[in-house]
Amino acid sequence: MECIVINGGRALQGRIAASGAKNSALAIMVATLLSSGEHRISGVPDLRDISTMKRLLEHLGVRISGTDDLRLDATHIDIVDAPYELVKTMRASFLVLGPLLARFGNARVSLPGGCAIGLRPVDIHIKALEAMGAHISIENGYVNAVCERMRGARILFDMPTVGGTENVMMAACLADGVTVIENAAREPEITDLAVALRSAGARISGDGTGTITIEGVRELDPIVHTVMPDRIEAGTLLIAGAITGGDVTVENCPVVYMGATLEKLRDIGCVVDESENCVRIRADRGLKPVEVTTSPYPGFPTDMQAQLMSLLTLA
Repeated sequence: MECIVINGGRALQGRIAASGAKNSALAIMVATLLSSGEHRISGVPDLRDISTMKRLLEHLGVRISGTDDLRLDATHIDIVDAPYELVKTMRASFLVLGPLLARFGNARVSLPGGCAIGLRPVDIHIKALEAMGAHISIENGYVNAVCERMRGARILFDMPTVGGTENVMMAACLADGVTVIENAAREPEITDLAVALRSAGARISGDGTGTITIEGVRELDPIVHTVMPDRIEAGTLLIAGAITGGDVTVENCPVVYMGATLEKLRDIGCVVDESENCVRIRADRGLKPVEVTTSPYPGFPTDMQAQLMSLLTLA
């Protein structure tokens, strides 16, 4: 059995760079399904979820080479069927539905939970795509979608959803007319996906706000993009420095998107110095207890809750 051996008892010191954002990279990899040609995505982290997405895209016919610097050629898509074996391990796999439907007019994608009975997290995706003209049925745990040509629509989400916003935004790039997403997710990863799509000729505005507007085009060029740094990894590295009473500087840090995390670390008693893309943390004095409530961006991220709880055991 694999294990990790940690020899503790020493303060962490030094500099380390954050990797590219996994959640951003996954969505941008899926977006390559929207057009033919060789796409170039840099700064992709070497993680299990990335490997899973590679397998799914290769199953569909995408040719992929490279690791950190990916080359993806989606010219010859042979299959529009995403099987349960590949989708079940990662919810982000469901994002292929919108791009496949928009470019090829049909898709068959497994539900992430198979044939689970009751309300599904992806129902909000399905409802939005139906509003854009898709005919969707669900049989034996699979979403079967057909649409001769997606059309622009006004989409109002009941609640902000990152995956739903990404799926609709990608599909809308090739739809007829204008699509407006209201109550859209505002996460930085949404903005990074929009930047990547704009590099391919997509007409998107409003990303980073609650209303995103997409004007559909007939076709897109290949994507050329460098993935944003991972704000969750950067925050985790900073807390690792703080929890050991160390002095750690995180480079390649998306400072502009980490306001809630950095402010909470200051409230706890850490010394936090920031520059444009670099944050230094020191925690050589007593820490103070704080109250934290997680919420969608720009609030304190849920994915940082466990790390902060560990740090607060020392307060």
